[in-house]
Amino acid sequence: MKKPFLSIVTCTRGNFTPYWFKQVQGVKGDIEIILVYPPEGGVAVEGKDSRIKTLRSYLKGEVPQRFLGLLNARGKYVMALDDDDFVHPDVVSITEDYFQRFPDSWVLRLKAENIEVYDRKRIERGWDALPDVKTLEVVGKEKFSRNEGMIEVTIAPLKNHFDFRILYGRGRRDRHGMHMENFNTRIWKKDIVHRALEDFQKKMTVFGALKYIPSWNLDRALSLYIQAKFFKENIVIGHWLPGPSQARHTWRHPGSKGRRFYVTTDLFLLRRFPQYGYFWSLCVSQLVYIPIRAVRLIKKKRLQRNSKKIKSN
Repeated sequence: MKKPFLSIVTCTRGNFTPYWFKQVQGVKGDIEIILVYPPEGGVAVEGKDSRIKTLRSYLKGEVPQRFLGLLNARGKYVMALDDDDFVHPDVVSITEDYFQRFPDSWVLRLKAENIEVYDRKRIERGWDALPDVKTLEVVGKEKFSRNEGMIEVTIAPLKNHFDFRILYGRGRRDRHGMHMENFNTRIWKKDIVHRALEDFQKKMTVFGALKYIPSWNLDRALSLYIQAKFFKENIVIGHWLPGPSQARHTWRHPGSKGRRFYVTTDLFLLRRFPQYGYFWSLCVSQLVYIPIRAVRLIKKKRLQRNSKKIKSN
């Protein structure tokens, strides 16, 4: 079978909207759409589309499901897309133009628009014309902020020293800059992703046949794992496109998703690459925050109980 140009990988429980499914089917060009379901639940696919592949993971959760989908991707390039996020229907065209111009790049970062999940008007409005990657100028931060060109994406500064101020409750400062931490809704070279996944998989082994597979946060962990595995200081690994947007992220209040501890996945980075202070700062900042979060939760519950007592009186 002919290999597709782009693989779009989505882990899902099958509760995506008909509108989302119609939009992902509307992506033009040589693509495959991989939907990865958890062990339980039905497969919700409408119509017949030869580009759609459905898989069922043995384990439930974003990490095992997306991991399975990415490993089975056949495209030259891959993109992870959540089942409530959207991508421009002409994304294949702009990807082809970009990698023809920058064949050594690892990743193309799309301009994404963040939209509150209930704002249907903004989510469902039409897409603007894509920028012409063939003629776009590579510019600095100021021109990029005015949509006057694309900007270079540098590799994460992994050699940064551990920031001891984190131990005193100070937030991370090394995550800011023209590098990126997230994997999703970016276009990656499939070969470099597969090589990182194979290495990542080995680190899931605890002892013998015993493996530990976390449920959440492959988004950040895989992007940083790729950058660490193939690390060369200060190199440019891709470019960030200017607007108008080529992707749309929908978001909802973090509290509506329940409690998720992402540090359990980030610790794989520290286990594999303990030489990088960047990962020590990333993991320790989350571990330090756990007791702070616990105290806030206790205070919140106490306020709720007091409020109920006042109303009852």
